[in-house]
Amino acid sequence: MSKQHRNSKLRALVALALLPTSAFGAVVDPSILQACPGYTATNVRTKRDGLTADLTLRGTACNVFGPDIQKLSLNVVYETAERIHVKIVDASGSRYEVPDSVFPRPSARRSVAPQAAAIRFNYTTSPFSFSVYRANTREVLFSTAGNPLIFEPQYLRVKTTLPQNPNIYGLGEHTNPFHIPTDNTTLTFWSRDAYGIATGTNLYGNQPVYFEHRTTGTHGVFLLNSNGMDIKLSKDALEYNVIGGVLDFYFLAGSERDPTELARQYAEVAGLPAEVPYWSFGFHQCRFGYKDFVDVAGVIVKYAAAKIPLETMWTDIDYMDRRRTFTLDPEYFPLKRVREIVDYLHNRDQKYIVMTDPAIGYFPSEGYTAYDEGKDLDIYLKNTDGSTFIGLVWAGVSVFPDWFHKNIQKYWTNTMVRFYNPKTGVDIDGVWIDMNEPANFCVYPCADPFAQAIEQSLPPPRRNPPPHADAPIFGNSSAELAQLSKRDDLLNPPYAINNAAGVLSSKTANTDIKQYNGLTQYDTHNLYGSMMSVATRVAMLARRPTKKPLIITRSTFAGAGVHVGKWLGDNLSLWDHYRFSIAGMLGFASIYQIPMVGSDICGFGGNTTENLCARWATLGAFQPFMRNHNGEDSISQEFYNWPTVAEAARNALDIRYRLIDYLYTAFHQAHLDGTPVLHPVWFKYPKDANTFAIDHQFFYGDSILVSPVVEDDTTSVSIYLPRDTFYDFTTLAPVQGAGSFVKLDNVNFTQIPLHIKSGVVLPLRAKSAMTTVQLRKTDFELVVAPNARGQASGALYIDDGESLVVSSSTNVKFAFANGKLDVSGRFGYRTGVKVERVRFLGVTSNPSRVTVDGRSVKKTDVVYDEKNKVLDVTVGVAFTKGFSVQYSR
Repeated sequence: MSKQHRNSKLRALVALALLPTSAFGAVVDPSILQACPGYTATNVRTKRDGLTADLTLRGTACNVFGPDIQKLSLNVVYETAERIHVKIVDASGSRYEVPDSVFPRPSARRSVAPQAAAIRFNYTTSPFSFSVYRANTREVLFSTAGNPLIFEPQYLRVKTTLPQNPNIYGLGEHTNPFHIPTDNTTLTFWSRDAYGIATGTNLYGNQPVYFEHRTTGTHGVFLLNSNGMDIKLSKDALEYNVIGGVLDFYFLAGSERDPTELARQYAEVAGLPAEVPYWSFGFHQCRFGYKDFVDVAGVIVKYAAAKIPLETMWTDIDYMDRRRTFTLDPEYFPLKRVREIVDYLHNRDQKYIVMTDPAIGYFPSEGYTAYDEGKDLDIYLKNTDGSTFIGLVWAGVSVFPDWFHKNIQKYWTNTMVRFYNPKTGVDIDGVWIDMNEPANFCVYPCADPFAQAIEQSLPPPRRNPPPHADAPIFGNSSAELAQLSKRDDLLNPPYAINNAAGVLSSKTANTDIKQYNGLTQYDTHNLYGSMMSVATRVAMLARRPTKKPLIITRSTFAGAGVHVGKWLGDNLSLWDHYRFSIAGMLGFASIYQIPMVGSDICGFGGNTTENLCARWATLGAFQPFMRNHNGEDSISQEFYNWPTVAEAARNALDIRYRLIDYLYTAFHQAHLDGTPVLHPVWFKYPKDANTFAIDHQFFYGDSILVSPVVEDDTTSVSIYLPRDTFYDFTTLAPVQGAGSFVKLDNVNFTQIPLHIKSGVVLPLRAKSAMTTVQLRKTDFELVVAPNARGQASGALYIDDGESLVVSSSTNVKFAFANGKLDVSGRFGYRTGVKVERVRFLGVTSNPSRVTVDGRSVKKTDVVYDEKNKVLDVTVGVAFTKGFSVQYSR
């Protein structure tokens, strides 16, 4: 939610952000790099689970971007049977590495001998190169042969060969297709405030991991390095160009058959994603530009009047006093009226969330508590001369918390607990953190932030007079619609990564800032957002120790999913961004282990249209995190503003809410072992080459194929159906896929094509509801969708939906074969509901007998749809024990 100003200077900055390519970045003749001498491996020492070696520069140094390091150390450990850890460091002195406190290293307690590993490390002595290959097939997965290793103080280079036209996924955050183009593509890793999420530029976060898929299997490579870097892709090579740190690689074997196994292996490295509360899967509404408390209250009642479920109301920085974090505007959002809104929501089983930015307004003489307490604890980032670093954000001149400071958690927790106190403050239910790249509006070199604050009108003036303090709200809703080696240059390194904002310090904190623990922003910049995320989660747990927190952030680093969810930033109301939202979502949910993800539905910047917003409402219902959010200079885009959009939202939310338990189960499984909650089509059909580049279809959970209409203003779409049996989600009729594209016509703007993959048993609520609290009181129905062998299976996990430590839960397994559905498991959590009916799909004739637990069912409780081949059986079984339902011909 980078809310760019609309004065002339910031309009120019936005225009720059939207350029397709950056004018910045180093251009180096590749032949110079290829001519570097590389290293020779000596003193190779084998161990039970790996090897170590010395790497010595083997010839005249090339010194492309600084002096070549003469001697390196190599350490290789087979940490598990599927993971090899390869680390190359400077043998003569310490260099920056991502701190364990930020990214805890995976355990190597299960280390194995090379002979027991699924992948193996091989090396050539001189010039030193290495490869990783599959033990079973000897297929090479990663090889630096013919590409010299370069290791300099501020430049590291590793290049691997790839198969021709490889299938590469990941390496985010970017707006490239999910299947990354490999024709001279450069992906830059440097967090920036990226309004407009321009294609071909670096965005908010950094996930330096890629999955490579081949018909022979899927493997992964993760470089644990938080320094700025360019990763360059060509049709047969991938090249890392890193401006600091060390080479710390994790090679993951993945699987020859099941790509989701690779996701689980990466979760062992990056950490398992956090579980989120049940209510967080409801629909969320926000806007930057709600004028006052009356405006916010009006949106709430209009959603109710339109009969569109609204689970959570959000408020952007509009609520703040002069845009100062941890304040309320006494005229526009007085505490009494905000608390009235929160009480109104809570009394109706709804939730409330507001924005929290990291920058703290620099107002040392105005009694601004958040600033004063930070100053007393000395927790702000500092310049090289020891003075406090001052930048420019929404409040005007601002200072920035140092997330490495020994007092930072005390400060952040105390401030959040006080301001969000349920009894005396704003009783929020989750946290939204933003601008944490960190964003800085001050134009580099920012010699006078005070003058720039005046020039940019920060904080911006209100655009409307305040409402009367006693203005009525909530009328009748029916009437409402470690010590480091010396750096040569921390501000302008010799290798300039392709940062779309320009020099490294542009629009962010200066990279020569030395933090409390001695590290510099040059090295830790890309960790800022993730560290804020961790501190925020700790603070929320201090505030509500027993409840799962929902925290949504903008800037992430690898491993952030352990703590938070993510929204995809400041997109625009464009069909291209509607389409991109799928690729962005798949990157985080299926690869980076940050599954609570979604885009701003209908777009943040610019004006949406009725057709675009209707399509996005239906697509957005299949994002794990579903929020409509837009900017203050855009037209209102709440779903109720257009008849078509309102109908589309009601239709899609009806399906989404009925499926929330299905998604909640998927998230629980992800938390246990890293199994993705969304799947690209090739995850399910890894041998079908036609699926590898599919960007606009995906599986929601394990089994529901989502195929949105993606062309502008059209009502037809060509969807790919792999060679398998599917069932139309609406009619439940069987559809035979032939491994080809099928054109669907007359898909109106209130619909989205959905198919159920065969072989599954889906647990759904029998009907939707206006809130998730009401939903949990609704009975279930089970949909049995057998495969060609007449078999199906599924699972359901239920708990109270909010406890951090669960005291009781229900874990149910479904198994179908030979016309019989068996429901079994542990029923520890009392749901208070029944299984209302079971729906058997693909039944070719009306059965002669149907039984529940061996007892015949009344004829009136059995309905057979001959056209769609659906058998409905009313069972009415209390969901407190196992049971079986069987039909026979």
